[in-house]
Amino acid sequence: MRIASDGLPATIENRTFDELAIGDSATISRTLSADDLALADALRGEPGPAGLAAICGTALIDALLTTRLPGPGATLRRHDLHVVRPLHVGDTLVVTLTLRAKDAADQRAVFAAHGVDQRGAIVLEGTVEAQAPIERIVLLREEPPRIDIQRHQRWDALLESCRALPPLPTAVVFPCDRLSIAAAIDAAAAGLIAPLLIGPRDVIARAARDAGREIGDLPLLEAADPAGAAAAGVAEVVAGRSAALMKGALHTDVLLHAIVTEPALRTQRRISHCYLFDAPGRPEPFILTDCVVAIAPTLAEKADIVRNAIDLAHALGIATPRVAILSAVETVNPKIASTLDAAALAKMADRGQITGALVDGPFGFDNAISAEAAGIKHIASPVAGRADVLVVPDLEAGNMLAKDLEFLSHADAAGIVLGARVPVVLTSRADTLRMRLASCALAVRVTAAVRAAATSPRAT
Repeated sequence: MRIASDGLPATIENRTFDELAIGDSATISRTLSADDLALADALRGEPGPAGLAAICGTALIDALLTTRLPGPGATLRRHDLHVVRPLHVGDTLVVTLTLRAKDAADQRAVFAAHGVDQRGAIVLEGTVEAQAPIERIVLLREEPPRIDIQRHQRWDALLESCRALPPLPTAVVFPCDRLSIAAAIDAAAAGLIAPLLIGPRDVIARAARDAGREIGDLPLLEAADPAGAAAAGVAEVVAGRSAALMKGALHTDVLLHAIVTEPALRTQRRISHCYLFDAPGRPEPFILTDCVVAIAPTLAEKADIVRNAIDLAHALGIATPRVAILSAVETVNPKIASTLDAAALAKMADRGQITGALVDGPFGFDNAISAEAAGIKHIASPVAGRADVLVVPDLEAGNMLAKDLEFLSHADAAGIVLGARVPVVLTSRADTLRMRLASCALAVRVTAAVRAAATSPRAT
């Protein structure tokens, strides 16, 4: 047998129908990635993990048949598979085929199929029929084709949409770690922002070198500590020298305290945070709010949270966003306060107190994003299953949902705070550089939309 440089056989050789014996078996395994989920969603035409086990199981069975048992020349005729449990990204699927019967009349081989996950729990089982080869076939083993899943094309499109817009003068508050200073420098290089770095020069310069960058001739305003940097950043905005704020390596509450205690930055609205999520399996990005700022918002505060999210959706080009107000259930229940708030917000939209969007609720998370789930529960709403904006009932629910999306579903998120006089680019320590640049792009788009509205004939 010829052996390739990677230690695997250089050729694939089949077993003919006559060589097959009852009880012969072969096994294959694969640990499922976010790209597997994205590809499965593309094949199904419906996002979500429901079809991952079936699609990946069928693919592994076909791989077994055509490369191992019987091997080259075999063709799948039919299968009868039953999916016992779903699979998720990170699970390992182990599929085994065992020959149970042969039919010499048409060289048909019948296999029992059995699939388990990494814990040994049954994922799928059933039978598979294949046409076995009758002649010896030996093929050179080839590397499988590489499929490039464009998981970041939406962020690329967002960044590209800012190319024609001028850089946004931005006070970057305390960028004293590797990621925050790299984001500021790279966002400047991309033409997104014109940064003013605020913090201790030596610490910022050292962080930039750690990130493989140099601050060069970027303007820098000395500030000894996070609180002083936050105050200086707010002062730059009040003076009109900066049009946005960007969080660096400081706690969120330090920056927000400096903002909310400055009367010149206040508006009639409550400030709130919006995530723009790009989740594998979702056809479009969606806004999730408020998972960062409002701990237990009142109805009036939720109305402002909704309004801020609608403004962001408009800035992103969604003319009439569908806003779903989330709760634990999709019916109004006097014992669950968030369902009452959801119903009230929907009625406020009906009466013109909230404008520019279709607002409905309460919704469970499932029937807000899945048309199938909404159909099962017979929910008739233009928002159900098609939400562009998801509004959580409180910070606890929102924070857990956001982290679930990021760490279990491998979704990327850009973050921004709205409701003040200027947008605030608010990133997390766990955010990647790409996500930080996307957050800057949100601030650029929001500022451009505000300026366009101020100069429109309707505004005058």
